[in-house]
Amino acid sequence: MSFTYNKRTAVVTGAGRGIGKAIAEALASRGVTVVCVSRTEATCGAVAEGIRAAGGSAKAVAVDVADGAAVAKACEQILAEFQTIDILVNTKDGLILRMSDEDWHSVIETNLSSCFYWTKGLARPMTRQRWGRIVNITSVSGVMGNAGQANYSAAKAGMIGFTKTMAKEFASRSITVNAVAPGFIKTDMTTTFTGDADISAKILDAVPLKRFGEATEIAAMVEFLCAEESGYITGQVFPVDGGMAI
Repeated sequence: MSFTYNKRTAVVTGAGRGIGKAIAEALASRGVTVVCVSRTEATCGAVAEGIRAAGGSAKAVAVDVADGAAVAKACEQILAEFQTIDILVNTKDGLILRMSDEDWHSVIETNLSSCFYWTKGLARPMTRQRWGRIVNITSVSGVMGNAGQANYSAAKAGMIGFTKTMAKEFASRSITVNAVAPGFIKTDMTTTFTGDADISAKILDAVPLKRFGEATEIAAMVEFLCAEESGYITGQVFPVDGGMAI
């Protein structure tokens, strides 16, 4: 089945690498104009440049997604240029394995609070046009919990509650809000365990499909949820985890 996108405009956070990069590239390949957001100009700029080189439309915005004031300013600038953003994808790669007060607050801000900042900053024009897609990239850790990752699991579980609540608040405006929950995905941030045979073997014991996922497999689910044809799906969490959450 071929999905329809009608030359929409999207903001993808965490687009400088990994899952966010794959999502930005996938949406751009469908004719969506993508605003690639990451903390540093070098990373999001390289992704935007690659999209343009492939014939797509993209621009880069460097901003710390954990900084509410900086996100609000970025949203104002983005809306001044594009008037409305049709698609918002909130993603942040990474596994946090050590804990401190700073770790706790940093992970909550970067993963959970950033969803609030971006949704608050970009959703109003969606409500006026009565169309929108918001996809939050949570984690299987937010569904199942994971020992040693209280901060990360709490943030990702919070994203699920946020997703379900926003789905109810925005439903009357034909805006869908869903979440995708990746399992263990091969990215440059997960090479510490995907590249170690012993660690990999232990992890894959918990994965029925017995392999790590690809960032493009997460992007494919996001593509579907952003299409015109997905308009009757909202408030749902879609695990893409090789069967871990069965």
